This record gives sequence, structure tokens and C-alpha cells, in this order.
Amino acid sequence: MGVDTVAGQQHVPVMLDRVVELLAPALDRRGAVLVDGTTGHGGHAEAVLSRLPGARVIGIDRDTTALALAGERLAPFGERWVGVHATYDDIAAVLAGQGLAPTGGADAVLLDLGVSSMQLDQRERGFAYAEDAPLDMRMDASTGRTAADVLNTYAVAELARVLREYGEERFATKIAAAVVHRRERQPFTTSAALVELLYAEIPAPARRTGGHPAKRTFQALRMEVNDELGGLRRALPAALDAVGVGGRVVVESYHSLEDRMVKRGFAAATAVAAPPDLPFVPAEAEPDFRSLTRGAEQAPETERLVNPRAASVRLRAVMRVKQSSPGKENRP
Repeated sequence: MGVDTVAGQQHVPVMLDRVVELLAPALDRRGAVLVDGTTGHGGHAEAVLSRLPGARVIGIDRDTTALALAGERLAPFGERWVGVHATYDDIAAVLAGQGLAPTGGADAVLLDLGVSSMQLDQRERGFAYAEDAPLDMRMDASTGRTAADVLNTYAVAELARVLREYGEERFATKIAAAVVHRRERQPFTTSAALVELLYAEIPAPARRTGGHPAKRTFQALRMEVNDELGGLRRALPAALDAVGVGGRVVVESYHSLEDRMVKRGFAAATAVAAPPDLPFVPAEAEPDFRSLTRGAEQAPETERLVNPRAASVRLRAVMRVKQSSPGKENRP
């Protein structure tokens, strides 16, 4: 996510104008409903509520601190905004809880993936490696295992898989073996010990390229702790199912694995279900969705210059053009 606040200072979400532009046609009427699956501090929600006065926003976030801050920010909009403590793969249940149809009950869904600026800026959350802090990394601090739990309990092979798959870390096995060896003497509790180990295990030539040597390991741990890819795998079909005809699903990804999953899911939803050699496409074989973006859109250079977090964003969007055929499901 490209949001939100530190010490009361609000930041503009990544590609905000383009996101609102893509959502607007589905929300520019009285009573239209946007499900903001990753509310953060409410930057996207505020823009939609301000620019589209007929729209309502149901804001989902697993982070109770984020929801509280969003509630303060969006209080002037009254009942047009409601916050729900949930994960974004629970869209159907959230819609039902708001008295809406779990399938087709929303006009648009927005997923702004990854960790928010607010979470990175909160030292005690343990997401960042620049300062010594508890190795937590849970987006929902009320439940689940922490990054310290992962480091202190995973076997070498399992930990190496996490670092390699989610962090694309070349030295995954070497780092995992060192972690297991070190925790036998003293379990990991704070980030400084892990950063020190990474400096020791990653060769000097590799440390001089590709950014901070801890970046990939911290990203991998965060994604494992929060089951980010598993959540996205469940959330994509839920988001597609949630919108009716004319409804739009917009996703911002910040990691190649996320974007690949979104690309596959949207490709399946927009694919023609007929042999390519047919002279025409039967109505039942036409796709339920069409793409609104040509491939993945990136932030303009002007935005990347002022906001480094915009450099990695990939934006994709689709629109539902017809209801699913009986027995047909929108699955990545």
C-alpha cells in the first residue's frame, strides 16, 4: 500500500487519481458500494467519498489500529463509510454482514496489496529493518504467529523455502542454516540480531547491490507471517464474485509474485471459453469480464520521483460485462 500517516502526517496513496478514475464509472450513482479490501488509513476511501458523493465505502482491514485511524479520518462522511475488522478474502461474509448480497452485492472492489506506509513507520510493529524492534510483523496484532516464531521454529528447509519463494533471496539456504544455528544459543526476539546475522552471511559483493541486505528476508518473513499470497489467492475470486454487471475490480500489487497471481486471475476471468478456430463466439462462451488496463500500468515517473514506494506498483483492473453462466466460476 502507498498510504498513510506518521505522527499525524497523511500521505497520498500510490496512483490515487488513476485508481479513482477506474472506479468512478461503477460508483457514480447514489447508493453505489465500494469494498475497499485494504483500507489502511483511508486514503482511497476518502478520495472516493469526496469525489463521488453518491457512493458508499465498506472498508476492510485486518489491522485494528488502521481501522481506528481511518474511522477518525472518515468520520465527516457519516454513514457513507463503515469499517470492518476482517481480511480481504472474507468479502462475501462482509457484504452479507452489511445486508448486501455476497455475490453481486458490490459495485466495485479495490485491493491495494502489501504493507502500508503507516505499518512501516510504526517501529513497534517490526516491519522495518532500519531500527531495532520486536520481530512481530503481524498486520493483525491480535492473532497468529510472529516473525520471531517463524525464525525460532521453522526447520532449515522450510525457512529456506520462505526466503527463496517470497524474498527471492539467493542465499536462502545459507541464511536459514545460520538462523537455526544461532537460535540454539539464543532465540530471535528483535530485528537487530537478524540484521546482524544477514550482514555476516550475505557476501560483501552481494551486499553492495540490490538495496539493503535485510530487505528480501524481511519481506519474505512478512509475507509468510500474514499469509499474503494465500490470502490473495482466496481474495481474487471473492472480489470477482462480489461485483455485478458493470462492476469493477482494481488491484495494486507491489511484488512480482502478487502481480503474477493477479495477472493469471484476471486472464482467466477475461478469457473466451471457445476454441480459437470457431467462426464466431457463442454467447455462453463469452467472458464474464473485460480488461480495463492494457497489461499492468505503472506509476508515472513524476510520482515515482516523489514517492519511492510507487516504483514497484503494478495496477490491473477488470469490469464485469455479464453474469456468470450456470456452473461457471471466476477462479484464478
